[in-house]
Order: sequence, then C-alpha cells, then structure tokens
Amino acid sequence: MNLFGTLRAPRELLFGSGQRNSLGGIAAKLGKRALFVTDRRLAADADFLSMVRQVEEAGIVCNVDATTLPDVPVESAMTAADEARPFAPDLVIGVGGGSCLDMAKCVALLLTHGGRPQDYYGEYAVPGPIMPLIAVPTTAGTGSEVTPVAVLSDAERMLKVGISSPFLIPTVSICDPDLTLSCPAALTAIAGADALTHAIEAFTAIRREPIPGIAQQRVFVGKNALSDHFALGAITLLWEGLEAACEHGSDRSAREKVMLGATLAGLAFGVAGTAAAHAIQYPVGALTHTAHGLGVACLLPYVMTWNAPVIGDELGLIAQAAKLAGPDAVIPALASLFERIGIPGNLSALGLAEDRLDWVADQSLGIARLIQNNPRPLNSHEMRNLVAAAHSGDFSKLN
Repeated sequence: MNLFGTLRAPRELLFGSGQRNSLGGIAAKLGKRALFVTDRRLAADADFLSMVRQVEEAGIVCNVDATTLPDVPVESAMTAADEARPFAPDLVIGVGGGSCLDMAKCVALLLTHGGRPQDYYGEYAVPGPIMPLIAVPTTAGTGSEVTPVAVLSDAERMLKVGISSPFLIPTVSICDPDLTLSCPAALTAIAGADALTHAIEAFTAIRREPIPGIAQQRVFVGKNALSDHFALGAITLLWEGLEAACEHGSDRSAREKVMLGATLAGLAFGVAGTAAAHAIQYPVGALTHTAHGLGVACLLPYVMTWNAPVIGDELGLIAQAAKLAGPDAVIPALASLFERIGIPGNLSALGLAEDRLDWVADQSLGIARLIQNNPRPLNSHEMRNLVAAAHSGDFSKLN
C-alpha cells in the first residue's frame, strides 16, 4: 500500500470548556478592527455579548453584523460585505452555527478580494489568502470551523453552491462545547447527524492514486491515511455521545464528544470530501426546504447500502469504532440511531414529491465533484433507483 495523507487545518485550534474566553487575547494578535458575523438571535445572547466585550477590552474596535440567514443567500453575503467596507475591518470573527461561519468566510473573502461570490464557485478559484478569520461554532455539526468550504444558496441556480479553497480555512478556531449546552434537542440531532454523515462519507470515499500534486489539483482528494484517522475518531465520539446529547442537553460529557466529533469530521472531509448522500441532498433540499443535516442523514443508510459491496473493510472498522457485532450490523444500527433521534427514514417523509425523482437524480449526477468521490460509481439508471429507494424506504431496490 502507498501510504499517503494530507491535512488542512486552522493555524490554531482550541477545544474545551471555557475556551471562548481566550478570544480577546487571540484577536489582539490578528487585527485592530474586528467585524463580528453572527445572526439576529445570537447577537442578543449573553455569551456572544461577553465575547464582544473581551475583544473590545483587548483594544480592538468592534462592529457586529447580525444579518446571517439560514443557508446564506448569495445576495446577503454581498450586502454584508458592502456594508462592512466603510468600517474597514482587518479581522473577521464568525460566531454561530454553520451558516454564520460560512457567511463569515464569504464576507472575509469579498472584503479581501472583491467581486461577487459567483466569481469563486467551485474549487481553487480564490486567488490568495483572505484576511484573518476566527471561527467560534455554537453548534456541533457542519465542521465549518476547520473546513475549506463555504456553502451558499443561489436562487438563480435553485441549488446550494460551494466555494472550496484552502484559503477559506479559518486562521484560528475556538471550539467551546459549553456554547452548545442550550442547543435544542432537534437542532442537536440534525447537526450531529450531519457530522456523523461527514465522518462516514469521508471514511468511505474513493481512494485515489496519490500522484504528486493531487492536493494542489483537488480540494477533496479522497480518503487517505490522515482523513481516515480523524474520521474514525469522529465516528467513535459521535456514536457514543449523540443520542445522549439529544436526550440530555445538559450532559457536558456528551456535548464534548459531539462537538469534538463534529470538528474531527470536518478535518476528515475537509480533505477527503463527501459523496453521494451530499450530492443528492442538494436538489432534495432545494425542493423540500428542509435542513441539510436532515437530508444527508436520511440518505446515508441508502447510499451506504449501495456502496456496501465495495466498502467491506471500512464497514468492519466502523463496526469496531461503534462497538457493533460486525460489518453487517453497521447500516441497520446507523438507521436505528437516526430514527431514535428523530431523523426521517425516507425522502417521502421529508416532503419530496414522487414526480420529482427524475429531476433529483439528474441534478445529483450533475454535482460531479461529489459523485466522483463516491466509492461505487453511479450511472443514470442506478442513481434513479437509489433516489427511488430512498424515497420509498425500500432497501430491496438496491440489491
């Protein structure tokens, strides 16, 4: 075996209870004028206001943009950047869930390089480093605090789109699980299921020939020795902690496991990438207007069933990480876990109409960067069968 690995991560990553209180000292080393990016709800939160005061007490002039919307409409990022320019920030601090962190990445990008988000769609279109960015997640799911991706909603395309570049990885990430203690059970479940999907899709992604320069040609290179390490760690932590965090939100140990698991999953898929479950969710989400984490988690057992003939070794290692009897137990146990925390079991339950299955299949195949990452290829007929199985809940269609 040609042992190959690659890792992209923040310059500094802090994890642990109370670590949000290090923000002022960190910010003081990175800038003098800080733009906080968050949403309306968090802007009034006591922890958020405390972080702003910390930064101000460190001698930094602060401004708060609380306009982040779910799924970050492209136009909102452009407006936020335009309105921030007169303030002339030299540091951006994103505080919140995945949408807030993606908004912060996009605003920092536009303030640094100008233009529109559309100019940077795809991989490696960002021309150089962006201004310093600190990420402080308040949910445990997307892993955006460590990934090279910002996801936005493009109304013209009727789909979510991604900007993928190592330059988008935050300079510093502060992951304080205490910030997730007030996260409602439903959001904890959706975010945590998203993180577990990231970890499993990264661990079961295609393994490419590690030709020299592959990491400069692709943001997502496929599974490798380093991504596997982080993915398995994430699977272990999330399997242990997710259900408990949903049932008992004040369980600090469970909250720590889920947040660390989400961050490790971000480190894994930030280089390995995700695959078919994410590809299919994009058009499903556009039609049903349901949360990203719901969609990918609903789809994951069906995608894994399709991939099962070529991921036997990985299923065995997942079984060990999750303390299951063996490879054959993984997919049923995963589906059961998701059901217990409230993830719908099929796309029909998400509200996807049966007459849109062909459109979903066609659009999914068009997301080449994810479909090419799937370990088992999918042609048009096979994709249609996969989407139909996930819609009806009939795994036998995948045999």
